[in-house]
Amino acid sequence: MPVRADDLPGTAAAAPSPPPGLVVTGRYDQRPGYGVHRHRGSGSWLFTFTLGGGGLLRQGAARVRAGAGDLVVLAPGTAHHYTVAPGAERWRFWWTHCQARPTWTPWLAPYAVSDGLYAVASVPGALRARIEAAFDRMLADAREPGAGAPGEPDPVAVAHGSLARELALCALEEVVLLAAGGARTPPPATDDDARVRRAEELIAADPGAPHSVRSLAESVALSPSRLAHLFTLRTGRPPMRAVREARLLHAARLLEAGDLTVERVAAASGFTSPFHFSRIFRERYGVPPGAYRAGERRQEEEKDSPELESIRGRAARSCR
Repeated sequence: MPVRADDLPGTAAAAPSPPPGLVVTGRYDQRPGYGVHRHRGSGSWLFTFTLGGGGLLRQGAARVRAGAGDLVVLAPGTAHHYTVAPGAERWRFWWTHCQARPTWTPWLAPYAVSDGLYAVASVPGALRARIEAAFDRMLADAREPGAGAPGEPDPVAVAHGSLARELALCALEEVVLLAAGGARTPPPATDDDARVRRAEELIAADPGAPHSVRSLAESVALSPSRLAHLFTLRTGRPPMRAVREARLLHAARLLEAGDLTVERVAAASGFTSPFHFSRIFRERYGVPPGAYRAGERRQEEEKDSPELESIRGRAARSCR
């Protein structure tokens, strides 16, 4: 799948990514000329699964060409571009923008093409139907949990509310597991990979703990510099960025599920300063913690309101 072409087609246009924190899913069938350029990258992860034709995706300086049965994942924060592959008549693919769960990166890590770009090639045909069914469920649950499979072509849906998001993310987790576990040419695991996986497990198990590169390195019998190098190579992000992302996700779940004050949420998530917590939470999710919680509850109460339908429409258009 790696591609050495120097340039992507110039017809692709700059496009914003969905706001961080949303789970947005769609199924596209695009012709030559379609493309998206994000020179500052995205605030969320982008998962693509190709059904037919071909796509060309670039993350930083690395490129991959995606064909039927290929899962390509782009991590946030790095310039990326994607388009119908040169010579392809179309590109049919599923896509999802979301915040990846910390447990997913160890599964994807063996398929890293470069920092933040993962390409799982040639998922067997027997598993593709299950992956497509998982995407169908994701789309249906994003629209309305329990509504069943969608019937309209090339749909897009935004998962609002904690139930819809969790169901959609569970379906996407199935996609990642099936693709990474069923690829025809899985790379061999190494001891170093196991140590990085263990470090990620420690972070995910207790995001609020006083983690540091040194404490994580000691837990897996590596030097801090060696762990930092391997962790970044295998997951596409430094250890402390992974800690911060896990803490922010933990904080978001606490805000969704309870009535703790912002100060207590910050402390429970490992942030020593509520002011620092509020600042980086807003950078990640687009709103301060208090507004995030109020918005979650308002969305639960107004799932079918005209205002929410307008938000869904804007999010769908921003992803095209």
